[in-house]
Amino acid sequence: MSVSRLLDQLAVQIGVALSERSLMLTTAESCTGGLVSAAITDIAGSSGWFERGFVTYSNEAKTTMIGVPAKLIRDHGAVSEEVAHAMAEGALLNSRAQVSLSITGVAGPGGGTAEKPVGMVCFGWSNRITTLTQTQRFRGDRAQIRRQAAEHALRGLLELIRNEA
Repeated sequence: MSVSRLLDQLAVQIGVALSERSLMLTTAESCTGGLVSAAITDIAGSSGWFERGFVTYSNEAKTTMIGVPAKLIRDHGAVSEEVAHAMAEGALLNSRAQVSLSITGVAGPGGGTAEKPVGMVCFGWSNRITTLTQTQRFRGDRAQIRRQAAEHALRGLLELIRNEA
């Protein structure tokens, strides 16, 4: 059963856009725990444009799997645009893909602080030339925050891909 019809629709649009440009995608997900990768791999034929997904939930996974410097995490926190930037670039460096997206945030219900509240999510999108980052704040329960983050990540990726043409 689909988590979100919009998520499914966005994943299909991403697949079309990537296929038209002969590009491969990689993902680095933290708070979404592979939700984006699952939406993508639900699509038959996605192996033609989805290279791999990294679920880097722990700080150690971010460091060992995709090369996010531990010092960067210590200095800025795992939920930061700096780490989202490093995750997006690290996913590319550790794959054969040409575009990436990254997601790191606080999905809740616990774990939030005054500075980084529940619902704060940082994103990164990279095409090996440019890496863009953004922070959003979502409302809702854990499942709603994760779904909104996955949808936002795919919308941002679609924009990056379409602007590349």
